[in-house]
This record gives sequence, C-alpha cells and structure tokens, in this order.
Amino acid sequence: MNAEMYFIGRRSTVASSSRSGLCGVLATMVMIAFGANAQQNIPLTLAEAEDLALDREPGQSAFLARADALDEQSVAAGQLPDPQLRVGLANFPIESGGFATEGMTQGQLGYRQSFPPGKILKANRRQFQSLALEMTESADGRGRDVLTSVRDAWFETFFWTRSDEIVTESRPFFSDLVTITRSLYAVGRKDQQDVLFAELELSRLDDRLIEINRQRARARAELGQWVGTEADRPLAMKLPLWGQIPALEALHEKLLDHPVLKAADARIGARQAGVDIANERYKPGWALDLGYGYRDGFLPTGEPRSDFVNLSVTVDLPLFRKNRQDRRLAAALSERRAANESREELLRRLSSQLDAEYARWQDLTRRVALYERLILNQAEDQAQAALSAYQSDAGDFNDVMRGYIDDLNTRLDHIRLQVERVQSYAVLANLGGLPR
Repeated sequence: MNAEMYFIGRRSTVASSSRSGLCGVLATMVMIAFGANAQQNIPLTLAEAEDLALDREPGQSAFLARADALDEQSVAAGQLPDPQLRVGLANFPIESGGFATEGMTQGQLGYRQSFPPGKILKANRRQFQSLALEMTESADGRGRDVLTSVRDAWFETFFWTRSDEIVTESRPFFSDLVTITRSLYAVGRKDQQDVLFAELELSRLDDRLIEINRQRARARAELGQWVGTEADRPLAMKLPLWGQIPALEALHEKLLDHPVLKAADARIGARQAGVDIANERYKPGWALDLGYGYRDGFLPTGEPRSDFVNLSVTVDLPLFRKNRQDRRLAAALSERRAANESREELLRRLSSQLDAEYARWQDLTRRVALYERLILNQAEDQAQAALSAYQSDAGDFNDVMRGYIDDLNTRLDHIRLQVERVQSYAVLANLGGLPR
C-alpha cells in the first residue's frame, strides 16, 4: 500500500514537473515573440538608419579589400626577381670515352640573379601604393554617397508617411461636406451640382490616398536597400534640426578634401609612377651569373684536374627604342594627362553642383520661412472664409472646395519643402564634409 501511494505521488510530481517545464518553454517563446514584436515597433530614427546603412554596405568593404590587395602587391612589386639555378653537363663525349676521359667535360652548377633597370622597383612599388590609396579614398567616398542615399530614402519615406497622415486626417471633413451638401440639396437650398462636385472631390481624395500609399511603399523599398528589413519599422516622425551651414567659400575649401578628389590625386600619382617606370626602362637591366664546373680525371702529370669557377655579367642594350621604350613612355604620358584632365573635370562638376545646391538650400530656407510666416495661415483663413460665406448663402460651393483643397495642398507643399531642404543639406554635407 505504501509503495502504491509512493508511485502515485511520483507520477503526480512528474506530471506537475512536465507541466511546469512546458509552461516555462511557452513563456519563453511568448517573451521572445513579444520582444521581437516590440523591437519591430520601435521607431526607426535617421541616425539609426545611417548606422545600419554604413555597417551593412558591401561596396565600401569591396573598395577596402581591393586596397588591401594592392598594398600586398606593392610589397611584391618592390622585390628583385627570383634567382635562377642552373645545373648542366658540358662537353661530354658522345662517341667514346666518359666523364673522366676529356679534359673539358664538366658537371656545372650555376646561379643567376637579374637586376631590373634603374630604380624601376621603387617606381613599381610606388605605383601600387598609389592605386591602394585610390581604393581607400574611394571607400571613403562610397561611405559619403551611402550616407546621402540613405538619408534621401529616409526623408522620402517620411514625406509620404506624413502626407498619408495629413490626407487621412482631412478626409472626414470632405466627407462631412458631402453630407452637408446632400442635406441642403434635400431641402432645396442648394443645387445637385454642389453634391456631385463634393462627391467628385471626395473620390479624388481617395485616389490620392492610393497614390500616396504607392509612393510610400516605393520609398520604403528604397530605404530597405540600405537598412534591410528594418525599413518595415515605423519612422520616428521628426526631421533633423539642420539650420545652419558654413559659408560657400568655406564649403569650396572643404570640397578639395573630398575623398573622390583625393582618389583622383592618387590615380594621378599612379600614372606618374607609370611615367617613371617608362623612363627607367631606357636604362639597361643587368644580370649576374656565378658558376661552378666540376671535372673528374687526371692530368698527364698525374695530378687531378682542377675544377672551374666562372663569373659573368649580362647587360641589356636598349638600342632599338623607337617601338618599345618610346611607345611605352608616350602611352604613360597620355595616361597621366588623361588622369589630370579627369580630375579637373571632376572638380569642376563638383564645384558646380556645390554652387547649385547652396543656392537651392538658401531658396528652400526662405520658402519654408515664408510658408510658416504667411502662406499656411493665409490658406487656412481663405478656406474658412469661403465656408462661412457658403453657409450664409453669400458664397459659391466651388470656392469652398477650392479653398480647402488649396489648404490641404499648402500643408503638403510645406512638408515637401521641409523634406527637400534637409535633402539639400545632405548633399551639401557630402560635398563639404559636414559632420553628422
């Protein structure tokens, strides 16, 4: 009886323990799911989007990998060619006799070391170092471009999200206008045309919402290119407070330190090294040969034959230069000239872009200030005045609809101007090296 009670209690304890373990697993799964969902609902700030884009961007890593490869090549390019070992048999008789019968029969062992002309090894190394520097600067330039692109995508997503909020908030009012015009038409105070016009504008508003949602989805897809699935999170609906920028002259000075220009300078350095290499090829290369010849057998006097040691120097004779050295030098000079011209073209293009963007920034700043000082209030007052006149039978319904649609468009235009202004700042930050 005691044993039976023990096993019954034991089964009860095991069952209780199993239920507790299952509840623990379920609780853990719920907490994980809740945590993931909570993380997904945390608003994505601009700063976080920038960090994600820079951390996950493979293009910059590719440039840095190429720079590492070129650094390794620069070390190899500065080394002497591998020496050569020569093993041979010389003057062996083929009709009669053997290794010891002829006095000139030798077993030879030789060592050869070549030396490239002039200072060509240093020039080779300098060329690869310049190419590595070009890749490093290109990686920095890629980082600036990525920062500009993710900012632009984040701002576009912000604009269409904010537009959806504004239009959605305005829809009930337009729906009320439809209801009011129907009521007034039912009691004979207004024409059917007012009803049809109100219904038409409400339908156009719904169509506008569809287009806004399409544009928002497109903007989120572009943002997802840089931050992955984090683009599905809601945005932190606050634009950065970028209010001041340096003077245009200061930005032009900073432009000279732009990574793409530094990369162009490094490319010119690599082409100059190519010119130096071509010039060094006019000088002769040379090689040193050291050999040892082993002989067997004896002299007629009975003494053993002496072994041989030989030393020789081989020198290149660059006599026929017209179709080799001259052509190489001409090609290197053309490549250096092309690199200089490309750098000048790039500087002019970036300078022009900086001037245009600076003027755009100033215009957008003035327009945003004008909207906030006058236009927003004027549009709202005009819409309310038109509605008051219509309600007192002193105005036309078309004026009411036109006034409120204009007020809606004005608010959307204000958001667009604010977004374009920070987008303009992002471009200036790229060109002028402004801090984050």
